[in-house]
Amino acid sequence: MLTVIIECQDQEPELAQTLAALVAGAIEGLVSDVVVLDHGSRDGTSRVADAAGCRFYSQWDIKDILRSARGEWLLFVEPGARPQAGWIDEIAEYVSLNKVPARFTASRGYRRPFLQRIGRGTPPLELGLLVSKPQAIAIARTGMRLAEFTKGQKSRKLSSELIPSWVARAAR
Repeated sequence: MLTVIIECQDQEPELAQTLAALVAGAIEGLVSDVVVLDHGSRDGTSRVADAAGCRFYSQWDIKDILRSARGEWLLFVEPGARPQAGWIDEIAEYVSLNKVPARFTASRGYRRPFLQRIGRGTPPLELGLLVSKPQAIAIARTGMRLAEFTKGQKSRKLSSELIPSWVARAAR
């Protein structure tokens, strides 16, 4: 079982896109719960999370969130990111056979223009992060943001692709 954790602020449409993409994982029994960590949104982010059955927090301690996660594996993604076909089976197999964190492969259909990629680092969670719950709890510190979990993490690359969140933001 997998817990998906999303951190957002004023990203209602992006959150809705990500949650819609996760429905198939819930139906297949892979996604047990989704947690939305909000940083003071003024839009309808809380309504979207509530309508989708997510646990929504506007104040939290990351250690408490991780301990309360139902899944033994955690998937951190940005609002607007959408896993592509095949992700459910691949993650189910991956978590049953591995202990090392993993990330999605960047979608070939959605790449930034070449000149925008030069000299620009990839945002920490652009390709998500799949990590076991015990590993995440061991790393967690009070006040820590999800992107900080990627620091120093050696991860494997999944063959499943992820449409990054910047695609959803660009469509606004």
